[in-house]
Amino acid sequence: MIGSTIVHLDSVDSTNNYAAKALLTKSLKEGTVFIAACQEAGRGQAGSVWESERGMNLTFSIVLYPRQIALSDQFAISMAVSLGVADFLAQFVGGVSIKWPNDIYVNDKKIAGILIETAISNGKFSQAIIGIGININQEVFYSDAPNPVSLKNLTGQEYDLTRMLDLLCEQLDKRYCSLLRREQLLIEKEYEQSLYRRKIWSNYGDHLIEFEGRITSVERDGKLVIETRDGLLRGFYFKEVVFL
Repeated sequence: MIGSTIVHLDSVDSTNNYAAKALLTKSLKEGTVFIAACQEAGRGQAGSVWESERGMNLTFSIVLYPRQIALSDQFAISMAVSLGVADFLAQFVGGVSIKWPNDIYVNDKKIAGILIETAISNGKFSQAIIGIGININQEVFYSDAPNPVSLKNLTGQEYDLTRMLDLLCEQLDKRYCSLLRREQLLIEKEYEQSLYRRKIWSNYGDHLIEFEGRITSVERDGKLVIETRDGLLRGFYFKEVVFL
């Protein structure tokens, strides 16, 4: 399903924006991929900018229609997509993990980001646009992002982007089909097991204090649960806690 139709673009502001505009005027096959050689204003979570050198990385968006997924299970879409990207990268490097909610890390460096934008109609998801950026062949990063890394940085090899997109779509499709088969408990379990810093004592901060804790789990709605040194379990939604 995912990648059965691929639309190649030269330069766009954002593939998510392009896909959203396309959906306003035409019906698109589920799994359609819009991939750009250059994103002039690629977007990440919470308005951040995704840096990508022209023709060096994978920057694309996927159109899905997850009508079978309950609105209360929206975070399951994020978990499935994150696992698909992690599965793909684990074919080439070790130390792959998911930094909650859906950044992909290799050891302590960020190699991929995901932005999911959904629309609701008549109490169901009418569409989901999955934006993904993965650093593949770029060697130098110029933005103020603190810890970017690419596959080429890690392995010293250069990769064929067409082949890499095919492999990635295959892994994403497996995870999405698993979600549609209602294998959510398996997805939740594997997502938790893949979490960056899971069960490792680390420093975090909320809007008031810094504290030491360890990630124990993620609730179905996406809330991150962190155990503090005094045994208290604290729950956080996106942007309520910072990894220090």
